Amino acid sequence: MESKFYAMDSPKDVLKLLGIPEKQAGELLSISRTKPISSGKDYISAGQTPKTFAIVINGLFRYYYIDEKGNEFTKGFIPAATVLSAYSAMRYETSSFFYIQALEDSEILEIDYKKWLLLQQEDSFWDKFLIQALEKGYFTKEKRERELLLLDAEARYKIFTTEFPDLEKRIKLQIVASYLGIQPESLSRIRKNKPA
Repeated sequence: MESKFYAMDSPKDVLKLLGIPEKQAGELLSISRTKPISSGKDYISAGQTPKTFAIVINGLFRYYYIDEKGNEFTKGFIPAATVLSAYSAMRYETSSFFYIQALEDSEILEIDYKKWLLLQQEDSFWDKFLIQALEKGYFTKEKRERELLLLDAEARYKIFTTEFPDLEKRIKLQIVASYLGIQPESLSRIRKNKPA
């Protein structure tokens, strides 16, 4: 499944691309705000209890963990026109186990979760929206687990370059390595042996 990296002009463009009708888009915009996030900054940090979620207007984010030794493990990448959240922590009002970091200067549409819940109670459209977002997240999680458990590093790298063409040019190679579950030296070796 190919990931598309859109460049959006406005929140309305993103909401239209996500299939949100004009009426619901207006209601969502009324409880939201646009927010810039600089490259390298975290939108959500581990240990934080999130009260908002977002839709990426422009830029690129990643989900990542840090272990007790300071090693980083990248869980996934979030491009424009994608929902951005630590959903379980937000839903159950607990601390997030992972970080959400901007990988380049980005802009998000930040949405207050409790205000969104009121919209959801009033309009069944938001139930469908939530189900679609959760299904997409579940599919991504299931696919990623299968790749990490069953495929070798070269096969995972090949899938990465197919799904995220040119992403290597936008982010540090150590982040690519942490996504693939390998050391940066192993990634360098795989890239060197990659057929032209």
